[in-house]
Amino acid sequence: MKRKTFHATAVPRAAPVWLIVLSLAGNMARAADAYLEGMVTGATGPEAGVWVIAETAELATPLVKIVVTDDAGRFVLPELPEATWRVWVRGYGLADSQPVSARPGAPALALRVSAAATPVDAAKVYPADYWLSLLRPPAADQFPGTGPGGNGIAPQLESQAAWINNLKSNCHLCHQFGNQVTRTLDHMAGLNLASSREAWDYRTQLGVRGGQMYAAFNAFGRDNAMQVFADWTDRIAAGAVPPAPPRPRGIERNVVITLWDWGEPTSYMHDEIATDKNQPTVNGGGPVYAVSSGHGKLAILDPATHGAREILIPTRDDPKTISSRFPPPGRPSNFHGNTHLWGLEHPADPHNPMLDRSGRVWLTSKIRQRQPDWCGSGSPHPFAQYYPLRMSVRQASFYDPRSDAFTLIDTCFSTHHLQFDNDADQTVYFNELAGPIIGWINTREFDRTRDEQAAQGWCPQVVDSNGDGRISQPWNLPGQTRDPSRDTEVRYNLYSVIPSPVDDSVWGTSESYPGYIVRIDRGANPPVSCIAEVYRVPEPGFDPRGIDVDSQGVIWTALAGSSHLASFDRRKCTPGTPEQALAGTHCAAGWTLYRTNGPTLAGTDVPADFQYYNWVDQHDISGLGRDTPFATGSNSDALLALDPASGHWTTLRVPYPLGFFHRGMDGRIDDPAAGWKGRALWANYGTHLLWHVEGGLGTRGKLVRFQIRQDPLAR
Repeated sequence: MKRKTFHATAVPRAAPVWLIVLSLAGNMARAADAYLEGMVTGATGPEAGVWVIAETAELATPLVKIVVTDDAGRFVLPELPEATWRVWVRGYGLADSQPVSARPGAPALALRVSAAATPVDAAKVYPADYWLSLLRPPAADQFPGTGPGGNGIAPQLESQAAWINNLKSNCHLCHQFGNQVTRTLDHMAGLNLASSREAWDYRTQLGVRGGQMYAAFNAFGRDNAMQVFADWTDRIAAGAVPPAPPRPRGIERNVVITLWDWGEPTSYMHDEIATDKNQPTVNGGGPVYAVSSGHGKLAILDPATHGAREILIPTRDDPKTISSRFPPPGRPSNFHGNTHLWGLEHPADPHNPMLDRSGRVWLTSKIRQRQPDWCGSGSPHPFAQYYPLRMSVRQASFYDPRSDAFTLIDTCFSTHHLQFDNDADQTVYFNELAGPIIGWINTREFDRTRDEQAAQGWCPQVVDSNGDGRISQPWNLPGQTRDPSRDTEVRYNLYSVIPSPVDDSVWGTSESYPGYIVRIDRGANPPVSCIAEVYRVPEPGFDPRGIDVDSQGVIWTALAGSSHLASFDRRKCTPGTPEQALAGTHCAAGWTLYRTNGPTLAGTDVPADFQYYNWVDQHDISGLGRDTPFATGSNSDALLALDPASGHWTTLRVPYPLGFFHRGMDGRIDDPAAGWKGRALWANYGTHLLWHVEGGLGTRGKLVRFQIRQDPLAR
């Protein structure tokens, strides 16, 4: 059973001077709780379901506020700081309106809009997934591929789904695919390339990610891929446009979106965090944090003062001795030439932040180069004796805002994503992207002793394949002929991790096609009591990336390849054979798949959207109901909320600037008594390539807050 939930209250401590100053300024900013209101009309009358966008550069960092008009074309822009605002309208079917200047409290604004001049003009503001829906993957009857001497498709791609999986799991990893830069070749005109095929061959070898792009293109079968993508951009250049998206409707019109600039024009903000997942009032009203992966920094923004700053994340070893994940460009970037972006400034390479109960920011970050001896064979460490580890490419750290200082923690296991349990030890779990490990740090033990070795442990993935209810060595190892009397180790590289709130299990996802989720129970005496279970994603789903859990212990995972949000309820499982347990096929009844909405790739039934991750609203922060699951519509500029009972999706879209490519999200309650103003969902622009979004070179990333009012005119 689950260890007793421990609720801690953070003890107030002296805040650093910078935070006190920002907080005082925030009190003054909150005093100007003013608004703008008005109506949007077009040639035929009021325009319903269009976005009204207000932006100002007069605060500590540029700020944007976005709302949606109601059925009568009316709008209210609430909670505007005192400043001069440029207010304008964007909507499907319309040309962007000319901005007007206004200050909070001004008379009602009358905003006029006109229809877009052509379908091509109208489509300029469509989300990327609509443009990507024009791409035509090879037909299903072309698989399996027959290689360079046949149809040009790589032989290892045995189905159309496998081809789409390569598109989603590789190309979408860094890009919002279908935005203006990716769907056109205009920015390459000066290279004098002979054809669009040659342009695609060239563009997939550029910059610091050129090697990865080259490998991904080769995985399609390079000649075939050049033809498919050249056909896509050629048709768009000739005037092809996707179908128009629907305008926001219903509760989608109640959203208030706020965007703050932060970071630098080359910042690669991977993830943000605002609070503790298990206690979402932690850090209420406080700063929001993100990791700038390429630059090795922690970004901090105070929503009350609109002030932002960055802190360099330290390493234990001399930074000059630590290798970078980002190699120098093999060929110059179209935008940054041979500049070694994200490579030389600092190698901490943070990936994912999370807050604990006291508001400390825990990170997966690189602190050293060489694996210490105590992690390997011959070590006295009990977990190293049981399962020695030879490599760890990223370790752990945390930032305490009260002391404005970092603490570095060495880990034998690699770290990628992290999540806190709700147990008394406040255990933080990590997945190991490059290996079959779930690791953890007992933070209460570490705080008590500062002994990083004693506070950590890890479990391999060993399935009880002999059915005796326990794990005993030696195991069947991968590649060996299986001895049915022994248990069996499996090795799924896990992309994500989540502890269950109802028992002692920890779950992760593996993208090994078609995809698996893995459950690990540490048991009473880890590591010898560690036991794993494996569950294969059923057809037509593939490529689980994100993972979260609801308050009842039901697992939710975003199937990035097939664009489903899938739930898995282990309570519906019945025992299977050892062969089924190893294959993960023994609990089809536990799975439910919900396909996202939006356009599909041409000639397929697979949506062109991409869900980098997912999140479950365990505490009804959004107002859409407790345990509402969300998918991150990373290729559609949106957060996607699912009502599992009806299958209905609510789309919370960011229409400006185009390119809202987010990876994770979370929610925070600032004031439980303040209604919609006291709670919000948070995300950020998590793309590698800020110069690909609207605005081009010089554009900075955005922190994005979503609030849902009771109606579109609430102030």
